Amino acid sequence: MQLVIGDKNTSSWSMRPWLPLKRIGVPFEEIWVRMRQPDTTANLLVHSGTGKAPILKDGDLTVWDTLAICEYLADKFPEASLWPADPIKRAMARCASAEMHSGFGSLRGECPMDLVTEKSVELSELTHQDIRRIVALWNELRGRFGGDGPYLVGEWSIADAFFTPVATRFKTYGVILSEYGDTGPAGAYAATLLADPHYQAWLRGAHEQVAAG
Repeated sequence: MQLVIGDKNTSSWSMRPWLPLKRIGVPFEEIWVRMRQPDTTANLLVHSGTGKAPILKDGDLTVWDTLAICEYLADKFPEASLWPADPIKRAMARCASAEMHSGFGSLRGECPMDLVTEKSVELSELTHQDIRRIVALWNELRGRFGGDGPYLVGEWSIADAFFTPVATRFKTYGVILSEYGDTGPAGAYAATLLADPHYQAWLRGAHEQVAAG
């Protein structure tokens, strides 16, 4: 199995399927394609017609969308419990993942992922709205499932992989969640995501890539 990824410092979509793969614990080959280079698209087109990362290759199968990759992994490795067994938790985790997958474009555009530096930017009202919605979602789900574990719906799931890059953005850009309606659960959840050992391994890789130039 191979996972084609972009730069660890900036490729948030690459991080999302990488985290479940690490959780599963199966060996896989990590193929790094440097982004924003003259040959980036050509190098990605070798693996998928989209010319984008991430891409999962499993034998003759190529899966090229982040959410589809995670769904495929959940189906292939059911024992890893990448989605909760409880149908209500599973539905909530899927809703949250799908909302992240298709939404929050203003936050993404104004606050691109950058793991190795801290920045300050003037946020638009649309980005403020994105952050308020994320905080409300985190507060709601943590309030509902907080007794079952520290992650979004209790136990770790694909939803947590989808929101880990969001937590990094809040850290990078100094977003204070209490200013957006957090009463505690959202900030604690963000801290949990950033302390996760698999994320920490990704972060170390980001620093190594940046140092290597």
